[in-house]
Amino acid sequence: MNNTSIFDIIGPIMVGPSSSHTAGAVRLGLLAQKIYRETPKEIKITLYNSFAKTGKGHGTDKGLVAGLLGLHVDDPKIKYSLEQAETQGIIVNFLYQNDTDRHPNSVDIELTGENKLFVSGNSLGAGEIEVININGFKVTLTGEYHTLVLVYKDQPGMMSLVSKYIQDYNINIASLLCDRKSKGQEAAMTICLDDQIADEALEKMKQLPDMYLVRRIEAIKR
Repeated sequence: MNNTSIFDIIGPIMVGPSSSHTAGAVRLGLLAQKIYRETPKEIKITLYNSFAKTGKGHGTDKGLVAGLLGLHVDDPKIKYSLEQAETQGIIVNFLYQNDTDRHPNSVDIELTGENKLFVSGNSLGAGEIEVININGFKVTLTGEYHTLVLVYKDQPGMMSLVSKYIQDYNINIASLLCDRKSKGQEAAMTICLDDQIADEALEKMKQLPDMYLVRRIEAIKR
């Protein structure tokens, strides 16, 4: 029997009229910001389906940008996020698309600055979200768990090495997903953890041969 959270019934404590279109949007933006960890010069946001049709009235645009600026769902400054981005000199562009192959509340976020980041995600309702793609790699990030995102050269033994560092700190892996674009090229792992991993373990992972990116993403508060 599945357990039902009170958040599934009343949604999260938030600013905005809709848990899926506002709170979910903020959390999607915040996850993207935690992955990027830079201040972008330009933000391009493509909204799909219901997000595209009704998102503006529900504050989806403001919510996404607020999250990208590091705001949480209960921050009253969400309503001023577009003005705040403009004050910081960040260019924000919105596109609106209909695609029946996509989730009703889905979004693509492209961040450009010193580096580029592409994130695709869905808002599932009651503030629940999922990030499903980072720079072309399939991932699974919900914000519910502390999560590691790794990008590296596809080669034998990488999963074993990373898992050993996690095991050394007696941390349980809740889920693990690997994806690669082609054999021997870049690959990615997203690892959801029951506890936060130590800085020392992160540094060890960063020193692994052909490790390109290591991100520790803290769980997002509800």
